[in-house]
Amino acid sequence: MKIALVQTNPTVGAFDRNLRGILHWIDKAKQARCDLVVFPELSLCGYPPQDLLERTPFLDAHDRALVELIKQLDGITCIIGVLERRDGPGKPLYNSAYVLEKRKIAFRARKQLLPAYDVFDETRYFEAGTTSTVFPLLGMHIGLTVCEDIWWSRQSYQANPLRDLAVGPVVPDCLINISASPYYYGKLRVRQQIFGKLCRENNLPLLYVNQVGGQDSLVFDGHSLVINNSGELCGAAAGFVEDMLVVDSDNWEVESGTRTLDDAIVDVEEALVLGVRDYLHKTGFRKAVLGLSGGIDSAVTAVIGCRALGPENVLCVAMPSPYTSQNSIDDARALAENLGCDFELIEISQIMKAYQVALAPLLTGLPEDATEQNIQARIRGNLLMALSNKFGRLLLSTGNKSEMAVGYCTLYGDMSGGLAVIADVPKTMVYELARLMNGGQVVIPARIITRPPTAELKPDQCDQDDLPPYEVLDAVLQAYLEEHKGIEEIAAAGVDVQLVRDIVRRIKLNEYKRKQAPLGIKVTTKAFGPGRRYPVVQGFLE
Repeated sequence: MKIALVQTNPTVGAFDRNLRGILHWIDKAKQARCDLVVFPELSLCGYPPQDLLERTPFLDAHDRALVELIKQLDGITCIIGVLERRDGPGKPLYNSAYVLEKRKIAFRARKQLLPAYDVFDETRYFEAGTTSTVFPLLGMHIGLTVCEDIWWSRQSYQANPLRDLAVGPVVPDCLINISASPYYYGKLRVRQQIFGKLCRENNLPLLYVNQVGGQDSLVFDGHSLVINNSGELCGAAAGFVEDMLVVDSDNWEVESGTRTLDDAIVDVEEALVLGVRDYLHKTGFRKAVLGLSGGIDSAVTAVIGCRALGPENVLCVAMPSPYTSQNSIDDARALAENLGCDFELIEISQIMKAYQVALAPLLTGLPEDATEQNIQARIRGNLLMALSNKFGRLLLSTGNKSEMAVGYCTLYGDMSGGLAVIADVPKTMVYELARLMNGGQVVIPARIITRPPTAELKPDQCDQDDLPPYEVLDAVLQAYLEEHKGIEEIAAAGVDVQLVRDIVRRIKLNEYKRKQAPLGIKVTTKAFGPGRRYPVVQGFLE
């Protein structure tokens, strides 16, 4: 049997568009003489639909699209992720996989493990399935599961869908899993480890089909997999693009696709590019604007923006103040020339003087502090928002995760924007991305990468005047935010305990800023946003 694994890029709620894409790939699978075509979780409506699931017209539109798909399906069996309505006590929906053949629903599998951690909140909407599904097709028996059902762990769930498959009346010949699994750096390794162990323990090959594309802060990477019963990777679809992987059940060999799948910094760049492109295009934008300071954060953001949208659709604006060095202006201009995008320069010294005059009666006799620095940042934010409004360009903000964590950013200033491109990228990773971007040719001027980082909001300012070295800061942030370690445990690894306490204090103090930040693209295991829910008002001290 030839099986096509198709990773699609849906738009949540765009049922006509999503259906057209599904039918397009069904035709391609039929042209490849496939007997079965498999699509990801909730392919018709897109994942995650969130509270749209509470809207009856949304569910009605989904069902109409499903009816149309069934009506047009001919000459091939199809597995697809759908919403299934239910009656009785409990939630009103199942998250299901349907097996469609001969223009009818032949079999169905209901997702049993509903994740409610990090960015997931499926228990809010769905009732859990209670039985595992094995169905016959062309002399084979196929075990069918939905996403989390193959991520079972004893610590998280009582039910084990895979155990139920193994002890059922019919033992499957292979396992198919349809998924919408978001990307983070390191996810490829985790998937292969978990899936390989699953295949070895159950002596089953696995066909894993994953969604691709950007949806709000999430990026789905594709990388659909075929793993044999020895736990070996037989092939993988492309990452970060729609793709079809064809596999033959006689030997579980794929007709095309890679046999190695390693986590690499280039995947982070690809995820950010896809996240920017899909966020803008799916919300109706084609052009972007950003402030280009001559620093590394805005440089990396500019490169990503140009890759995502095309340099002709990106406007970079330098806004020097009296504290801005000529090197910063020259480097910003050189970067824009290297990228081929538009570049404008707006001098803000006179605007700063106007603010000083207006505030002088109230601030006379008081020393300068962060207030004056924040005014500079807010002037720039206002100018960029004016260009965004006037020309219909989405403003890309340029702050990184390290700064967002400790509040080294200005509300309504450098935090202004519609999308925070690198808000989940630690500063040390920003440098990795910059070096990657210069791998083939110099795109980012070398001085941007080698000079000490500075906001240039006061004379001779350097980030390390106010922050610990980024290597130290990022290590503490990863331990605290992503590994959930406590202060004493982090300090035991060799970091001064008072420094750790100060970093944790800053994280808590600046929760209010992050609540007002633009949406950021998730590329680490724990991003600020819907996957990290902490109160602004709290009195807990570690």
